[in-house]
Amino acid sequence: MAEELDIIAFRRALHCRPELSFRETATHDYIVRTLDALGIAHRTVAGTGVLARIEGRGNRRRAVVLRADIDALPIHEQCDVAWRSQHDGVMHACGHDLHAAVLMGVLQQLNRLRDFEGTLLGLFQPGEECNPGGASLVLAQEPFADYDVQAVVGEHVEPSLEVGTFGFRAGKYMASSDELRFTVHGAGGHAALRNQLRDPVAAAAELVGRLLALNLPERVLSIGRVEADGATNVIPDDVRMEGTLRTFDETLRSSTYDAIREIAAAVDRGHGTRTAVDIGRGYPCVVNDPALTAVARRLAAERWEVVDLPLRTTAEDFGFYTHRYPSLFYRLGVGAASGKTHTSTFDPDEKAITTGIAFMQALALKLLNEK
Repeated sequence: MAEELDIIAFRRALHCRPELSFRETATHDYIVRTLDALGIAHRTVAGTGVLARIEGRGNRRRAVVLRADIDALPIHEQCDVAWRSQHDGVMHACGHDLHAAVLMGVLQQLNRLRDFEGTLLGLFQPGEECNPGGASLVLAQEPFADYDVQAVVGEHVEPSLEVGTFGFRAGKYMASSDELRFTVHGAGGHAALRNQLRDPVAAAAELVGRLLALNLPERVLSIGRVEADGATNVIPDDVRMEGTLRTFDETLRSSTYDAIREIAAAVDRGHGTRTAVDIGRGYPCVVNDPALTAVARRLAAERWEVVDLPLRTTAEDFGFYTHRYPSLFYRLGVGAASGKTHTSTFDPDEKAITTGIAFMQALALKLLNEK
């Protein structure tokens, strides 16, 4: 008989040994050992990810995929807990360890029961925090090709919601994300001899202003880094800039690419500069299936508090799944006392793990058993 897993201990083991995106080798091995101990079939996907499989009754081609991300962030942890990160400068500051614990808890329960139709797939996905996104690498391997996927379900911890609260939003929910890089090439020299220059600093300043004018309620563009390696009396030859673009619509996303390039060309004409524009295409929008969202919302409301979520300009590579399969990405409350995600003091309330397991398990059973 398979051993009983202490889910809190599992989460803490992940938390104290965090690994960065696409480097989750020890995390992968620990998940594999845990699944082996539970007697759950699995295989490796996307290098450092793990896909678990539990087969129920009837048509085993019908499947529900439950997804948790497993990578950490380059942050030095400052939480005063016994299970704090043992890897200096790396921390589970976004709750991925808690996501993985919820998923493992669901797998443990449903593997014991196996009281469902079809197949349950549990995806421990690497590399959510950076391009190209582990979801894109998972899908490139077509691991669900032999299944009729009814739903892909994922969650994310949310400090603005108290434990026992779930958040949902049907349709578009989270933004696409693209990385913007610009190199403005000019002709520098003595800062007092402007008539001899093609000033890339002046061009870059105008470029930033015109790019920021593209901002709309559902389109966010920010420039977060500008490097002009000159001096008080030296104009450099080149200026480098980096930023991000977020949208909620793929048509608007594409047209914004064109607008960015047109603005850069216009600035170059005015300043005699030459700007190289590099748009690193990132994650697509997260778009929740309306029918699936309605089912999940009703189910959650039977036992817990439920809130409607606003649009978020943050991004998630879960968006790749939403453009391939009926999908749902929801929020799991961990309480305001947890602090903010992506900070060195983020410490989610572990009571949310029990709540998260109960809801995700109930949702998986409902989706598998109700045709």
